Parts: sequence; C-alpha cells; structure tokens
Amino acid sequence: MHLSRRTLLAATASLAAGLPSTQALAQASGRKTLRLINRVIEVNGKPATRYGAFQPSGAWGISLNEGETFDVRLENQLDVLSGLHWHGLNPPWRQDGVPYISGPPIAPSKFADYSFPAQPVGTRWMHSHFGLQEQNLLAAPLILREQSAIRSGLQEVVMLLEDFSWRKPSLIFEELRKPKPMAAMTGGNMSGGMSTLSRGGMNMPGMNMSSGHGMDLNDVTYDAFLANDRTLADPQVFDVEKGAEVRLRIINAAASTNFMIELGNVEGTVLTVDGNPVVPLKVRQFPLAIAQRVDIVVRLPADGSALPILARGEGLTMQTGVILRPRGAAVTKIAETAEMAAPALGLMDEMKLRAAQPLPSRPIDRSVPVDLTGNMSAYVWGMAVHGMEGVPVTVEKGERVELVMRNTTMMAHPMHMHGPSFQVTEINGQAFPGAVRDVVLVPPRTTVKVVFDADNPGIWAFHCHNLYHMAAGMFATVVYRGFN
Repeated sequence: MHLSRRTLLAATASLAAGLPSTQALAQASGRKTLRLINRVIEVNGKPATRYGAFQPSGAWGISLNEGETFDVRLENQLDVLSGLHWHGLNPPWRQDGVPYISGPPIAPSKFADYSFPAQPVGTRWMHSHFGLQEQNLLAAPLILREQSAIRSGLQEVVMLLEDFSWRKPSLIFEELRKPKPMAAMTGGNMSGGMSTLSRGGMNMPGMNMSSGHGMDLNDVTYDAFLANDRTLADPQVFDVEKGAEVRLRIINAAASTNFMIELGNVEGTVLTVDGNPVVPLKVRQFPLAIAQRVDIVVRLPADGSALPILARGEGLTMQTGVILRPRGAAVTKIAETAEMAAPALGLMDEMKLRAAQPLPSRPIDRSVPVDLTGNMSAYVWGMAVHGMEGVPVTVEKGERVELVMRNTTMMAHPMHMHGPSFQVTEINGQAFPGAVRDVVLVPPRTTVKVVFDADNPGIWAFHCHNLYHMAAGMFATVVYRGFN
C-alpha cells in the first residue's frame, strides 16, 4: 500500500502530541520542549518507522538566536533508553548528553532538563549517543543563528544528510563484526582493509586520491541517502527569489558516510565550517566528512532556473539533495545516481581553510599523541593515547593542549572531541593556521595536529564519528585533573 507524504506527516504529528501538562509547564517557564518519538517517513515509496526529535509544534530540532539560553526539556516518548548530545555546543559537561559519562540515559516516559548559554553560535546539530540509535535517524538540526546572519537578511536553507538502510542497525554491526578470511580483505591488508592502489600511501599533505571500491571507502552499503528525510525521488523544494543569495546550512548527520557537496555550475562561498567562521572560500564542491557542517552562500542563476544542491556519497554514484526553486521555475527530476562516483575525501580543501577567529596565540603546555588503530578483518578499532589503549587524555584547566592524531589504519576517521572546539594546525608536518572545528577527518596514514584550550572541566567524549568504528572501540575521553 502506498502512503502519501501528507498521511505520513499527519501520523508523525499525532505521535508527537501528548503530555499536555508538561507542555504547559514548559511554556510557562519559557522552556522549549523536545520529544523523542517514533515517526514514519517515506523512502522511495515505502513507509519506514524511525526515531525523531521534534517540538510539540512539529518543528524539527531547535533553532535559537545568538544571545539566547539553551533551555530545553527533553522528553523520551520512545520505549527504549535514549537521549541527545548537543553536538558542537560547549555546555557544562554534565549536560553534554553522553550516557554514563555526562549522566544516565533518559528512561521511557521520563525527561531531562538542560539550561546553559547557547554557545558557540553557528550550525550545530543533535543526535543520540546511545547504542546505534543514530543509524535509526535520531538526529536533528540545532541552529544558533549568528547576529551577522540575522542582519544579512539572507534566506537560510538547512540540509541534513543521512544514510538509510532497511536493515536494523544491530544486524549491520553484527555483519561487520563477523570474522573475515584473509582473501576477503582488499589487498590482504589487515589494518584497514584497503590496498595501496586504492587509498593507501596518502602521506602527502592534503593528498586527495581517486575513490576505490566498496570496503575501500565505505563499511556499509546503504539503500538510500536522505536530505531532510527525503530522497531525490521526492526531494524537498525550497521557494527562493530569482537571482537571490541563499545561505545553505549543510549538516552531515550520516552514521557511516562521508559526502561531497556539489553546487553544479554555481560558485558558492564557504562562510563557516562546523559552525565556526573561516576566511571566505570560493567553491563549486566541498567535502563533508561524517558529523561536519558547512555554511555556503550561493546566488541563484540569473536566468531564473532552479538550483539543485546535491551530496554524493564518497566513492559512490548514489546521491541525494534539495532543490532551490525561484518562482515559476521548472523542477527537473534528478537521478539518484550520478554519472561519476565522488572522489575519496582528502585534506586539500582543509588546507585551504583559514580561521576567521583563530585561537589566541600561546605556547603549547601539553602535547598528547593519539594513535588511531584498527583491524578490519576482526572489525576492531581503537585509540592509543600515549601508546596505551583505554587511557584517557588527561589535562589541567587552563592549559593549551595539542592532540597529535596519527592514523595507522587504511580507513579514514572523522575525529570529534566534545566540549571546546579545536583549531587545525598541522597536516603531515605542514603547519598552517587552519579552521576552528569540532570534527576533523584523519585520512589513512596521515597525521593531523589540532590545539584547544582546556577551559571547561569535566569528562568529555573523544571519538571517531563513524558510528560503527566508535561502537567497535574507537572511543576515548578527555579528563580534567581535579575537577569537581
């Protein structure tokens, strides 16, 4: 039976309703209410029940303006333990939303309250940090609009990217963990599963090689890629003014897929990465690793034609996207597979980025080596801090800390540290004043250095943001000595 999108949205709205007394209390205090719910989306004509995070009004995620307080009651209407991490924000560590580190997960029919300054501003996002729920689409936009963006008057379009599978996440992970014979490994390589012909040997600064095949770049074969819950069979269409400038806020909320953002024949201007301002950079395409974000300003074609904003999976032809449509413009159907596969993501574009608001210059107080390790055959991943697995990164409040991340494997790892953002300072021995980020891609056989100021005591997660790499062991913590 085919269900219309209107029917599916109505079903989701009814699921989001309820708990009137809690809603009234939240409204009285000025607090926003956010609910974790089951919802129904349509993927290529078939209904799929997945998780979601919606306000009682039906708004997806949260949008605030610079200077506001993040004051949120998070209600769990699922039948499982859950919660949300406020990715890219720098809250008190007990409100970071990482189960058993920041605090316990939220039980079904229970809630948790969060209140802290909404900072830093920019394009952030939220997602579950519990089990494999992120693969079940438990993610949503979290936009803290900058005063500069508000003053600009530009129309804004949010595009949240996800990878979709009809299989249960637990079955995907179980399949990945099954022992693999040596012959099944690409090139017989046991430390990452890729031969030197595909993605190995990336030892030059920013080197961006052509894509390989299958497991060279992607652990999981997905059934579809989504942009705002929709495929290109039925993409979201945004009405815009002819010839106007539009600010795109693009979020890679995928569990296990890096994307290449494609603007076609239009040149855009990168304003921020991971929500943090950079020196403007002109681009026609831009790499977006798992959990990274980019704000790009594009000007609509002068001829009044529609502008597709597309995202191709790394090493794949499969793509998704949204359409910017001036009034009266025709919308042409776009194939869900491109003519050419997207290239492997390297760091050439990363090395072009310069922070518009770099960290203050000061000496490094502590340098911490972090080796990214793995065995693709057994699907075991790890992080060796000071050469020891299971050891946290320990810091003192007030220190300038350098993390030296050396990828010893043959797969790329998008590395995310909770709490303060860091600045990229060196790639394979080449120093430069790079972007301020909270996720940096560390390609195979590559060393990336970042620095941050230890200014928020607590216990913070530090991990690969490929969901299955993290679940298989690529997870550590940053611990402040003597914090209360």
